Amino acid sequence: MNLLYANDRRGTYPASWYAATVDTLAPCPPLKGEARADVCVVGGGYTGLSAALHLAEAGYSVRVLEAQRIGFGASGRNGGQLGSGQRMYQDDLEKLIGTDAASTLWQMGEEAKDLVKGLISKHDIECHYKPGVAWTAMNARDMAHMHDYAALLAERYGYDHITTMDADAMRGLCPSPAYHGGMLDMGAGHLHPLAYALGLGRAAMTAGAVIHEGTEVHGWERGSGSNAHPITVKTGHGRVVADHLILACNGYLGTLDQKTAARVMPINNFIAATEPLGDQAVRVLTKDIAVADSKFVVNYFRLSHDKRLLFGGGESYGYRFPRDIAAVVRKPMTQIFPHLRDVKIDYAWGGTLAITRKRMPYLARLAPGVLTASGYSGHGVGTATHAGKLMADVITGHSAGFDAMAAVPAPVFPGAGGMRAPLLALAMSWFALRDRIGM
Repeated sequence: MNLLYANDRRGTYPASWYAATVDTLAPCPPLKGEARADVCVVGGGYTGLSAALHLAEAGYSVRVLEAQRIGFGASGRNGGQLGSGQRMYQDDLEKLIGTDAASTLWQMGEEAKDLVKGLISKHDIECHYKPGVAWTAMNARDMAHMHDYAALLAERYGYDHITTMDADAMRGLCPSPAYHGGMLDMGAGHLHPLAYALGLGRAAMTAGAVIHEGTEVHGWERGSGSNAHPITVKTGHGRVVADHLILACNGYLGTLDQKTAARVMPINNFIAATEPLGDQAVRVLTKDIAVADSKFVVNYFRLSHDKRLLFGGGESYGYRFPRDIAAVVRKPMTQIFPHLRDVKIDYAWGGTLAITRKRMPYLARLAPGVLTASGYSGHGVGTATHAGKLMADVITGHSAGFDAMAAVPAPVFPGAGGMRAPLLALAMSWFALRDRIGM
């Protein structure tokens, strides 16, 4: 079964609150026949659109091939949180790759936030960006760890945008009986993810990139011989011949590269949007910030600009989404906010993202002229946008940032063939059990 079509109609955005609250772009025509480009980008999410935008602005001819619509995948369905640093905690990164390399990656994470905010400003992207993300602790042990981590970031990395909060202070911000303090990062932020993706697409086309929607890529190959074009990208009704190829497919990679597929696992995550809460919104959040909690299977939420609770929770590891997504999300939502047990849910949707074993993105050179980036593990708003720029930088002759990210170890998933999804589901079920019993 093809993940591109397992849960969604062809050429149609999912029935999400995001899709209901944006003016989508006119469809871009599918590729037909042969086209020539300096760079062919496969995938029209944050990664591919950022790469296309930066390359087009640098004067390269770019063709973007998207099987569905731009922003159709995780880029247009996620929780909209623009987090600080990397997905992995800095102290864990230091143990993995050393303090110097970890410091470089911290700075790159901060560059990713600045990049997103800069693109929003430069291209007038109306995506409701607001500062502030709280990390909430499920117990006193998690709170202590967060406070220690905030101190580490301040002392070792000079990051002074975090305020630590005890249980009372956190309940003043997020009045949930489930939380026991945490920290508030005002250097992070949140936005409307589909509006941001569409803004990137509009900017890329304005810069000269050509986008083909409804164009599924079936394979690619390098030419041979001195007069052959380097790379041919094959679709159902045509092909692109290019000097460079960027695979920016994340959870929808399919069979386009087995090396990446062994290291990057697609999983499904779910979000619900309640009816507008009006004056009762302050019983969820007293400030316009986003929240992610300390569960391994993370709950994340924020208020929309029309005062709905957008709540993400629950994961699955097969091809199909559950029949009743609203019921899946309602369970963790009411654990965090018991008073919302009977609230009406107006929208509920699923999305396919991609994770790696280390929860760090996988960037690699797959062949001469062929680059890939994926596996953002829930940290993709900034990291994916930045990864697209890093791949553009390689093509324009500046590879230091890409090489730093590509040097992070990326182990394969056990049973990298057909058994990897069942093994991952088993592991995630164990961590979910730990969450429930407070281990």
